Amino acid sequence: MRVAETTSIVSGVAERYAGALFEAAAEAGVIDAVGSDLDAFQALIDESADLHRLVRSPIFSAEEQKRAVAAVLARAGISGYAANVILVAAANRRLFVVPDIRRAYKALVAAHRGEVTADIVSAEPLTETQADALKAALLGVAGGKGITLATKVDPSLIGGLVVKIGSRMVDTSLKTKLSSLKVALKEVR
Repeated sequence: MRVAETTSIVSGVAERYAGALFEAAAEAGVIDAVGSDLDAFQALIDESADLHRLVRSPIFSAEEQKRAVAAVLARAGISGYAANVILVAAANRRLFVVPDIRRAYKALVAAHRGEVTADIVSAEPLTETQADALKAALLGVAGGKGITLATKVDPSLIGGLVVKIGSRMVDTSLKTKLSSLKVALKEVR
């Protein structure tokens, strides 16, 4: 099985879990609470190498993962629909898909609200002021009711941003500009 096929399978599984989670959350009127719980669990994964290993490693049994995650969820105060989906994923040996479930859930929430998601990659984390200014600048381009920023940090960009909204992308990173300059200088020779 090739990497693209594996990625497609994982995203399909994540989308099915996220779809079921979104439907249940919408019916119960707890869309934002579920999103917050998923964000909180992702933050725990990002902060803890041990939890990251538990989520990603195939050496742990489903029962071990479920017990450990149940304890983490209880300690973090994560309950309800989000906790149930995380525990079901653990029981089905799909705990590694939880970050993708979170992303798919956020996309469903954004679509439900008519929001557009802009994927932003920057060399350093954006400050709140920078994020607000970027949202304001992109709002006219987005054409939706609102815009959500999905930010990532990639120090190799050196500076600038890579902004992607739908199929449109603008790359103002210093890394790309330096690469273009390098190519232009080679053509001059």
